[in-house]
Amino acid sequence: MESAWLHKPRYVVGKVLQQRWDAAPAAARLRADEGNRRLHHRWVQFDRRGKKHTVATTAIARELAGWCWSLATLDS
Repeated sequence: MESAWLHKPRYVVGKVLQQRWDAAPAAARLRADEGNRRLHHRWVQFDRRGKKHTVATTAIARELAGWCWSLATLDS
């Protein structure tokens, strides 16, 4: 739930995150960037529709959990 809140503000790749991405494979960087953009976009959609923050946070957290699961089950 806490991680879901981090996707609400405008998505910006900071210095620390960029350093971590520089050390990661290109495919991982691309997938991480797409995931972060998607979750922020979902927040924007929920705000536009006037959803309660608790409902939006739960929905984003659920999507984030599914995304993490997909990473864990990827074939190496």
